[in-house]
Amino acid sequence: MSKTVAVVLALLSLMLLPTTSKAQLIPSGNVYAGVAYADSVDVVNRLTFRGWDGSVEAFPLHRFAYLGIVLDGSGLYRTGVQQYNIVIGPRVSMNFGKWRPFAHVMGGVQKTNSSGTSFTPAAIDIGGGVDRKLPFRNFSWRLQFDYVHTHLLSANQNEYRGSTGIVWRF
Repeated sequence: MSKTVAVVLALLSLMLLPTTSKAQLIPSGNVYAGVAYADSVDVVNRLTFRGWDGSVEAFPLHRFAYLGIVLDGSGLYRTGVQQYNIVIGPRVSMNFGKWRPFAHVMGGVQKTNSSGTSFTPAAIDIGGGVDRKLPFRNFSWRLQFDYVHTHLLSANQNEYRGSTGIVWRF
């Protein structure tokens, strides 16, 4: 298991475990886990990736229930290339019956391992999606799309990622 995956899993675990006062570290929010498909385009290459995407969202300001803070991590893979993203930023969302559309802007880093060489450029993630409540209590299904921009070795990389999975609200 890579260090990035271990850190993301550790953060998710800490956010879900109750403290000794029986209060959660995140009083309200959600956790998302899903599968991802990405199409990455640089100056000369167009690569497709498959992998996972996960996030933890907290709503720290009760007065502004539509504004959340998101920590998002993903791992994308293809033969000879592993790519990990970890980004954080604000998300705006509203509830409309069983639907909850959202949009976010996040910044962080992307780590790419290719043929034994590792690169770690800064990443900007702009995206959004929609959650649809399921008949099971506190669960939703998410469809999310992101545009991730990085600049590495004097070239821009543009990645388009779609992901889908389950959301647990607490």
